[in-house]
Amino acid sequence: MSQSPPDFRWGFSMFCTNMRFKCKISCIFVPDNEEYNFIRLLFMAYNLLKGKRGIIFGALNDASIAWKVAERASEEGAQIVLTNTPVACRMGTIDELAKKTNATIIPADATSVDDLEKLFVQAQEVMGGKIDFVLHSVAMSVNMRKKRTYDDLDYGFLNKTLDISAISFHKMIQTAKKLDAINENGSILALSYVAAQRTFFGYNDMADAKSLLESIARSFGYIYGREKGVRVNTISQSPTFTTAGGGIKGFDGLYDFSDRMSPLGNASADECADYCVVMFSDLTKKVTMQNLYHDGGFSSMGMSLRGMTQYEKSFIDENRDENGKIIYG
Repeated sequence: MSQSPPDFRWGFSMFCTNMRFKCKISCIFVPDNEEYNFIRLLFMAYNLLKGKRGIIFGALNDASIAWKVAERASEEGAQIVLTNTPVACRMGTIDELAKKTNATIIPADATSVDDLEKLFVQAQEVMGGKIDFVLHSVAMSVNMRKKRTYDDLDYGFLNKTLDISAISFHKMIQTAKKLDAINENGSILALSYVAAQRTFFGYNDMADAKSLLESIARSFGYIYGREKGVRVNTISQSPTFTTAGGGIKGFDGLYDFSDRMSPLGNASADECADYCVVMFSDLTKKVTMQNLYHDGGFSSMGMSLRGMTQYEKSFIDENRDENGKIIYG
């Protein structure tokens, strides 16, 4: 009877011992679904952010892109502060992330200048110096939640959408600049979407917010770049299954369409986090005022073979009129 191969984790434990890694036993005997992340932490970290301090806006739960960014930034050696609205901090699971990344949580409403001022002051006190990078991952549309169509918007809701999803980015940067809270050659990022340039069914007033968000990055990127060498960019990410994404009408179909159209497929939240880390690092000191597409090539596509194949399948009898013509609307 052949002998079964040794358990992976036992072998890896012995390997770590032989290589004199200082690993706790609790880290070696981890659940199977965490083994990959554990190995990645040991072997795929390059210390790109070693000695840097950052603030991550918007982490709610482990489905949040901001959550993934916080994890990767910590893996790369950064010291971070996590922030979200007081309500989100109470209702989410941000405490778990803080424990995992050894981060400090400072609740703040991104639309409140007073809260932002306190946040930047306290963050510098907690981390012992100026900030090197900031991620803005904040977005919400009341019109979308209330299922108001674009030709029947509530303008009060629209103002709130713009304030939360875009103007908060301006408030954040302006507050940091007035407080001189960001180090020279620092990096500021916000997450955007291709609907800022193109029309997508169901994306509603959030498209307007993303357009404004990208404009703010360009305008402030010039000012902050000339004065302090601070970079300001947006990353246009693939459709991603997050709490916010789930509120978009027809999101499942949008995700599938994007994946079929993109030569490389949709970029995941983990992959977006990797990209953000590079943008925070000193490897991208001359990249600013850009909207950087991180979407597997979707933004440059017209029609893919997979997309056309699926499209042709929609030409079924129930999508044609009595004369056999296709009904498009």
